[in-house]
Amino acid sequence: MKAVILAAGEGVRMRPLTLTRPKPLVLLDEKPLLHYLVSSFPKEISELIIVTGYLGNQIRDYCGDSFLGRRVTYVEQREKTGTFDALKLCEPYLNDKEPFAVFYADDLIDRDTITRLIAYPLSLVVAEVPDPWRFGVATLRDDGKLKSIEEKPENPNSNLIVTCAYVLSKEILTYSPVRHPNGEYYLSSVISEFAKDHDIDVVHSSFWFPVGTPGDLARAEEIIKERPELLS
Repeated sequence: MKAVILAAGEGVRMRPLTLTRPKPLVLLDEKPLLHYLVSSFPKEISELIIVTGYLGNQIRDYCGDSFLGRRVTYVEQREKTGTFDALKLCEPYLNDKEPFAVFYADDLIDRDTITRLIAYPLSLVVAEVPDPWRFGVATLRDDGKLKSIEEKPENPNSNLIVTCAYVLSKEILTYSPVRHPNGEYYLSSVISEFAKDHDIDVVHSSFWFPVGTPGDLARAEEIIKERPELLS
């Protein structure tokens, strides 16, 4: 299986750490965030497509043509047009008949959760958080599959949010994204439309931690010191 890793953002909220390096290469206990993500991939994920942007040459230099035993293809996102457009750039490298995984380069997620995610032909990971308005809030069907996603709502209907880990098919790229008020086209909004026509299984995370700020980074360091097995 191929895994698309979205790694193009500037990491503005992580400044000053991202003034001279891209966010996926910010160090967590002496290793880049990107290292922890790929280290958590099970063997079924054998190839990486990394979407770079801000200081992307550093990511290319760090990962090379093969990273942690997986062949790497790079795609450059030159404009800040959102996560759906980032995935759309990967279209030439995706197989029409095989599902692929999608991850954000700065999220920490454990191997167990990823293993359960990729067991389905279409799926995503959800988690309960105290601040759901920062994310895409998930609504589930009666059978537990995804019904819809509302991106960054002012008044969330629950604390259940969609993390940045998915298994999708290339067909999703035929859907049209809706422009968010901030000007970007979010992948989550397209997945919400995709769910109207497809059964998308929902995987509840064992461990997921998004690293958005220096404060998050400090907390992540505490977590991996307290429970190193989570990301081993």
